[in-house]
Amino acid sequence: MEAMRTFTGRTMADALTAVRRELGTEAVVLHTRSFKTGGVLGIGAKTVVEVTATDGRAVGRRKRAEARRSPRAMALAERREKAVATPAVEPMAGDLIKKTYAAAKAEIHREAGAGDVSSGGGVGVAEPPTMVNGQQTDAVNPVVGPVPVPVPVPEATEELTQELQSVKAMVARVMRSQAGPCPELPKHLVKHYTELIEQEVTGELAEAIVTEARRLMNESELDDEKACHEAVRRTISKYLPVDPEAADFNRPGDGRPRTIALVGPTGVGKTTTLAKLAATFKLKAGRNIAMITLDTYRIAAVEQLRTYAGIIGVPLKVCSNPAELNAAVASFAHFDAVLIDTAGRSQRDADKLVELQEMIESVDPHEVHLVLSSTCTQRVILETIERFARVRTDRLIFTKLDEAVTGGVLLNVAKLVGKRLSYVTTGQEVPHQIEPSDARRLAEVVMGQRMDGTDG
Repeated sequence: MEAMRTFTGRTMADALTAVRRELGTEAVVLHTRSFKTGGVLGIGAKTVVEVTATDGRAVGRRKRAEARRSPRAMALAERREKAVATPAVEPMAGDLIKKTYAAAKAEIHREAGAGDVSSGGGVGVAEPPTMVNGQQTDAVNPVVGPVPVPVPVPEATEELTQELQSVKAMVARVMRSQAGPCPELPKHLVKHYTELIEQEVTGELAEAIVTEARRLMNESELDDEKACHEAVRRTISKYLPVDPEAADFNRPGDGRPRTIALVGPTGVGKTTTLAKLAATFKLKAGRNIAMITLDTYRIAAVEQLRTYAGIIGVPLKVCSNPAELNAAVASFAHFDAVLIDTAGRSQRDADKLVELQEMIESVDPHEVHLVLSSTCTQRVILETIERFARVRTDRLIFTKLDEAVTGGVLLNVAKLVGKRLSYVTTGQEVPHQIEPSDARRLAEVVMGQRMDGTDG
């Protein structure tokens, strides 16, 4: 068990300074309390803040040792050893999608009769001849011969199978969904569909996008790759509920400073994002800004924000309970905006989420932004949103967009959750690499373009 030490001070900041001096910036706060001492019959008593802390490095070492001994960690290690011992060939999803697409279309033709499709009895899909092993083939009569098929990685087999099945189902639905003659789906839209699937956009949503994009286009645009790209981009933009007020730094309030709180799980970059917002408000918009942090658990986080506050030139207060938070907000009544940083909470820690809920409700901010990392899987992001539902959140911030492997999760989550996207961050630099969400720009990311303008 790590040694615990107790420190006292007249204020929380004084106590934390003592913790930092004795235990360093890696110290972890275990418990805080305040009490009265001295005086006669309560008269003249002074408030003392007490902080119990331990060396965070020792905690980290213990947790890492426990993690190495956990059954899950051992199982992962065993899987990695097997993967090294038996190297597998990475599946080429795009090639498999195209082959599945051709096979699915051929199956539909066989069921309905190729003659019916060519005469206008169903929906055709225009696609140029494909070369396989040096031979020309088409979707209806694929060449029969030895075609090398990549060996899927075992962990990805189920997901890849579902993806290919979604492509096949999409072809079937598009070809059967409408009665009577219907214009062909141009090859460029088929290409965009497969690209959206590769970006991990859900099959149903990708199908809806290309179908709607087709309706936006006139006949003269169907063979124009740029026109198809623009139609898909405009359609994706409509599915992205961006916050039009995010860039309005001069928005009038209700007599209070514009109060903005950031909440979210650990490790998503809340503190850095708050510093970027403060710098943007002060340096770019010329607003009078104050900052508050509730993250007294990590001494390093307080020091990090204190450093940012000093560089930007804004005041910072450290609070540990609703009473201190309300007092701090009241002391900043003459400022244009107050930005509140909260401690990272695990989405599985119900007690800590209740504490966070009480903090947020006590101060009633104008905006509560749930900060999410775009490097996480869709399942983790949706679980986080569900667990944080007890805390009033009205906007989403996606961080680390420059590190995201695919852009589809952003669109999937936005469509499922329906909360407005306020800001995105694209790196660690303060005050740069943060921007208000722009539907056109994010649509390009969903289509595979990186935030730096290159293709991912």
